[in-house]
Amino acid sequence: MQLVFATNNLNKLKEVQSLIPDHIKLLSLKDIGCFEDVPETQLTIEGNAVQKAEYIKEHYGYDCFADDTGLEVEALHGEPGVFSARYAGEQRNANDNTNKLLENLSSQSNRNAQFKTVIALHLNENTETFTGICKGEITKEKHGEGGFGYDPVFKAEGYHKTFAEITLEEKNKIGHRGKAVQQLIQFLESHKNSS
Repeated sequence: MQLVFATNNLNKLKEVQSLIPDHIKLLSLKDIGCFEDVPETQLTIEGNAVQKAEYIKEHYGYDCFADDTGLEVEALHGEPGVFSARYAGEQRNANDNTNKLLENLSSQSNRNAQFKTVIALHLNENTETFTGICKGEITKEKHGEGGFGYDPVFKAEGYHKTFAEITLEEKNKIGHRGKAVQQLIQFLESHKNSS
């Protein structure tokens, strides 16, 4: 089986590739000759994931899945949420986004937050969605060199290290994207066995 993962984010691609079984061949947008910005104009994380998957199917003809991820911070009423990648502006700079988040939380004692990933799979004309959530808290400063995005300021529940300080294997076990990808894989496996 071959599936397109609708992302230009090489970090996401690497993270997901390490989880997907070998019999599923993962293609990137570059592999199918898609160099345009796939639209993400919905007001929810779910909406964006579905929009991206359907866009690739409609314009390129491939079975495909797309994800959208947001960091939802309790004290900021769910911000940055669907705007996580563009929180500090259209330049989509992770450092700027993280700095803005820390600034907005500087007077807050409630640091509770969750990462939420929704994967939308467009397969055989049907769309399925899978949601992964990882609860945790925002640290007061950045720690670690690994990961990407908000990873240096996010500590998962029960962990003393940020996502930027743990290995990719650990992150995939407990993280939001890993949880959503596991559901996707289970669905594909059961689909493969029943078809």
